Amino acid sequence: MRKRMISLWSLIVVFSVLLSACGGGNNSASSGSGNAASGSADSGKPVTVSLFAQQESGIDLKTNSYSKFLEKQFNVKFDWQVIPTDGAQEKRQISLASGDYPDAYFLTEYIDQFTPADLLKYGKQGVLVPLNDLIDQYAPHIKAAMEENPSLRSYITAPDGNIYGLVAYAECFHCSYPNKMWINTKWLYKLNLDMPKTTDDFKKVLEAFKTQDPNGNGKADEVPLSGSTETFGVHVVPFLMNGFIYDDDNNYLQLKDGKVDSVANKPEWKEGLAYIKSLYDEGLIDPGAFTQNADAFRKIGDNASAEILGAGAGMHPAIFVNTNTKDYNPVPPLTGPHASYATHNDGGIVPGAKFVITNKASKEAQIALIKIADYMYTPEGQTIANSGQEGEGWRKPKEGEQALGDGVTPEFASINYPSGEGPTNYGWGGMSHMYMPKSYRDSFVADQDIYSPDGYERRLYEATLLYEGKEPEELFPFWSLWVDPTETDEMSMLQTNIKNYIDQNTLQFITGSKDLNKDWDGYVSGLDKLQLSRYLEILQKAYDASQSAAK
Repeated sequence: MRKRMISLWSLIVVFSVLLSACGGGNNSASSGSGNAASGSADSGKPVTVSLFAQQESGIDLKTNSYSKFLEKQFNVKFDWQVIPTDGAQEKRQISLASGDYPDAYFLTEYIDQFTPADLLKYGKQGVLVPLNDLIDQYAPHIKAAMEENPSLRSYITAPDGNIYGLVAYAECFHCSYPNKMWINTKWLYKLNLDMPKTTDDFKKVLEAFKTQDPNGNGKADEVPLSGSTETFGVHVVPFLMNGFIYDDDNNYLQLKDGKVDSVANKPEWKEGLAYIKSLYDEGLIDPGAFTQNADAFRKIGDNASAEILGAGAGMHPAIFVNTNTKDYNPVPPLTGPHASYATHNDGGIVPGAKFVITNKASKEAQIALIKIADYMYTPEGQTIANSGQEGEGWRKPKEGEQALGDGVTPEFASINYPSGEGPTNYGWGGMSHMYMPKSYRDSFVADQDIYSPDGYERRLYEATLLYEGKEPEELFPFWSLWVDPTETDEMSMLQTNIKNYIDQNTLQFITGSKDLNKDWDGYVSGLDKLQLSRYLEILQKAYDASQSAAK
């Protein structure tokens, strides 16, 4: 696999939706935090810091170049408690339950991190050290980040005002509109069809793909539309449903006039299901879209004998087709009878914390740890953490190269190596994702040719511009809510039961196992029996509390 830095590809590997890592500036820590941690006050010896961490494939944290770099720059000695990624959550829980836990946990957010409920639980128990004073005294870059990005402050500040840990703050623009649709524009041109604008247009295009042999092989082997169930952003329902009512592709919630409600029991949802069922009944949606994994989806997109896929649901086309092809391009949000929405989220930021300090840490260790975290809030620290020193995974831009963001001065460029070549064990992988705001990502060089390997990020950026601003004016911020700890378990159980029920019935209505006319009322009654009203009550309480705290 090619080595990367802005790394879309880390998102492909992790979510099949690309969680990108970006680059930074200078290669000396002196321009980062500015204050290396001292050892013990009277000896100047390195401070020993015990760290619990998940070690990803290809990384040896004990010999890792970035680990050694931090030890030197901040006068620390890491005592690693390294675990594999498999079973990480259980091992973290065992570590805490045993009482023999480390000075700090430095985790990978998409493998395992502390949930908001975890933070409140262990924070109130005194296991986790509130970081507020440490940030005020020793972390100027974290303080500045909270001032520049209020959403960061809301993510990390608990209802009691304490900051018990730091989240992985990565503003991924293309990730923030995950439910895109990519259509075979070569087929559109061949059949003299326009890019569809409405739900009716889209159906007519799919009908043409199915019946007019756009791949020209004389066989009725075309798959008009497909997707997958495996990863976020590849489900076919949200893009189609958004022409009828907003579909967040997760909890099926909407916010109107500050009141949270479900969309899955509304007449517009029923109407959207009827539309999607009509596509299914006419063979325009691949039945596998509701059952297949990512590999099966990709076999359709990368079919060896002939190009057979007409349209694919996905955050980005590399999920289902080789990126070298120019044939698949984004479909703007469709206008339906009631809406023209695009699913929007917070760009892949997962609530909770990947970095915490425990009450086992000495004062010197606490100071060293927060300074290390603060350094990783600088462009330099973030880049070296992920991509090594200058000349390893990144370089300075060349004259004439342009940044991803419009009007942004380019600061960094990735270095790609052929498979099996280039430096190894130079960064922390997913552990390194600390602070990557949009301004940081936009400062990376991206090729102007969106179909070149180095222009892929620009391709996604430009595609996402078609979706930007198409979300409802009000969005329920499920991703940044702090639910009352006494209600967390209840909320989690209700959420799981209700989501599974909606998912199952959505599939049954589309495939015809249930009749929309005969079984709809029973389905709505089933939501009531699952205590939908209580679920919404808990969420409303958490939302109201967050709004009060923000004032």
